[in-house]
Amino acid sequence: MTAPVIHPSAVIEAGAQVGPGCVIGPFCHVGSHVVLAEGVTLKSHVVITGDTHIGAHSTVFSFAVIGEIPQDLKFAGERTSLRIGARNRIREHVTMNTGTSGGGGVTRIGDDGLFMAGCHIAHDAQIGNRVIVVNGSAVAGHCIIADDVIIGGLSGIHQFVRIGRGAIIGALTMVTNDVIPYALVQGPRGVLDGLNLVGLKRKGVDRADITALRAAFQALKDGEGTFLDRARRLETESDSPFVQEMVAFILGETDRSFLTPG
Repeated sequence: MTAPVIHPSAVIEAGAQVGPGCVIGPFCHVGSHVVLAEGVTLKSHVVITGDTHIGAHSTVFSFAVIGEIPQDLKFAGERTSLRIGARNRIREHVTMNTGTSGGGGVTRIGDDGLFMAGCHIAHDAQIGNRVIVVNGSAVAGHCIIADDVIIGGLSGIHQFVRIGRGAIIGALTMVTNDVIPYALVQGPRGVLDGLNLVGLKRKGVDRADITALRAAFQALKDGEGTFLDRARRLETESDSPFVQEMVAFILGETDRSFLTPG
């Protein structure tokens, strides 16, 4: 086991757990309830506070503040937490808050994410694996962001919104309703503008499944009945697992309405 390397100017409060191979740079502050797994690196001037766990081999860059209390007027000082997975890259000036008792108490970040400079992850958000949040974007409280989602720069995700797996949100976009898996959303007020075809191809998704997704999107756009009616028909009309994932997302529980094809 390699002993952690801690700069003499760093403050590590009593009770903090710093794993083997960690590197704590100058002027960092690590709170008493923080757990840093093996190989975590904190660059200079990083604040990690609250009941916060950071997974192995993650790197937090200068001036990030991770684990502070929620920016929520309902928060009354209750003990809540932030759980961050492995191999995340958290860039300069990123903020991630702990949860609230009304939202389940835990803000959760998956593995292998990239959180670019100045972005914000609010209380009780649930972020999947391999998520990219680009510079200056904000994910509001209680949002659910599935695996492989990309959120473009200077975008905002409204509280309680769900974004399905593999979706991409363009830059300068405000998203106020749920986004189906594999969708492409762009425009100032978040228009569902097609499928993330580039992302699907990069992931090596089979051509037959891409064709099925395109047909399903067209059916959701032009079919008879309400948006939910169209989704229910797709449940029996397509055997593609990607289409079935999209249907399950649409028919699942939500506190928001959906962005629908124009």
